[in-house]
Amino acid sequence: MRELALYALRQAGLEVRGFSEADAFWEALGRAKPELVMLDIMLPGESGLDILRRLRSHEGTAYIPVMMLTAKGTEYDKVIGLDAGADDYLVKPFGMMELVSRCKALIRRAAAPTVASSGEPEVKCGPVVLSPQARKVSVGDAHLDLTVKEFDLLKTLMEHAGTVLTREVLLELVWDITFVGETRTVDVHVQTLRRKLSEAHPGAESLIRTVRGVGYSFDSEAGR
Repeated sequence: MRELALYALRQAGLEVRGFSEADAFWEALGRAKPELVMLDIMLPGESGLDILRRLRSHEGTAYIPVMMLTAKGTEYDKVIGLDAGADDYLVKPFGMMELVSRCKALIRRAAAPTVASSGEPEVKCGPVVLSPQARKVSVGDAHLDLTVKEFDLLKTLMEHAGTVLTREVLLELVWDITFVGETRTVDVHVQTLRRKLSEAHPGAESLIRTVRGVGYSFDSEAGR
């Protein structure tokens, strides 16, 4: 499966490398940082989820988009990967054209052009300015470094400022999954967003309001 995926991605013009175990992957990562990482959950030694958690815990790799590949297809297993910080999730067996398309989409969304093109307008709520085209966010005079999903979550909350969005709605809008049950995916990302907002602009963390038992809303009047 790995060799087939490598072949398909190379045929699509992408430069890729494959690894059968974690040690070789970490060694290569120390030499060059990739634009995207694909991880199988079931790996010998260090699991894909363990690798993902390590990537997200280090500043130098925390923002690399990660796609999880797994044979497990239940919503519960999907959410486990998303809870750990995955940006996308592909269930085996899958088509190579879909794999290539999803990889290219993740790379495009993670890229931040220096100049915003015409199209989707900036979103301004209180001290926060979000540019969908450039995929940049500023709070006051400070710039926010966000992962792909952190950006998408903040954008969704800002576009619905003043409206309470349930965790289920946010999972559908941001992660494109339908899940009924317990998951910390949204809560973990909100917590990280609040921390980054606070670091950039003290008090800005209050812009994301928790509605107990319901979900979250963006309050543009807070954090001023």
